[in-house]
Amino acid sequence: MKAKYKRVLLKISGEALAGANGFGLDEGTLERISENVKKVVDMGVQVSIVVGGGNIWRGRSSENMDRTRADHMGMLATAINALALCSALENFDVPTRVQTAIEMRQVAEPYIRGKAERHLEKGRVVIFGCGTGNPFMSTDTAAALRAVETDADVILLAKKVDAVYDSDPNINPNAKKYDVLSFSDILSKNLGVMDSTAASLCRDNNVPILVFGLNDPANIVRAVKGDRIGTLVNDSGVL
Repeated sequence: MKAKYKRVLLKISGEALAGANGFGLDEGTLERISENVKKVVDMGVQVSIVVGGGNIWRGRSSENMDRTRADHMGMLATAINALALCSALENFDVPTRVQTAIEMRQVAEPYIRGKAERHLEKGRVVIFGCGTGNPFMSTDTAAALRAVETDADVILLAKKVDAVYDSDPNINPNAKKYDVLSFSDILSKNLGVMDSTAASLCRDNNVPILVFGLNDPANIVRAVKGDRIGTLVNDSGVL
């Protein structure tokens, strides 16, 4: 198998790690994701991962808690997911490191850009936890930031929905699927692919995004090979 990209950043939502349970961690899902990440690593692709935390904590749903504190709790949830995914990858003999934006040296490395790049160059998967380390910033923004910092060729945005649509396909059976979009489309049409801060950061630094469904984790391999899946978001809006 030949890869289209040399270095990718894979963004996985916390909800995806919960599988059909809707909450917590599903071991089968972790195993299937890790199996396909290993295939990508074996193709010679350098892989970093940003994980969300919505399977454990969604701070925005708490009306009686300070937003900053709620966001800090969400960062800790992403650290739990990062460690779980690290363990699953190591079960497939994939060398993996966890780096967190909040220091917790007993369990993970602090995020250091140069060290992360050296890990990638040596074929290790790097999982970034704790978002950007700042409240009011989503893990989508963290994915965009880490992709820019580590010179990733593309962000692979793995979601529950298999592409970007003009409306929710779970509600509207006639929802239109987009094969390709520009960043301007994402921002002007408010399509909800990722938050505006993340989309703007990718646009300003010319980092394309491939949105695809994680219902079949083999899509990770297909995305890296350049197969026509999901929706490509780039500067031009042209495939």
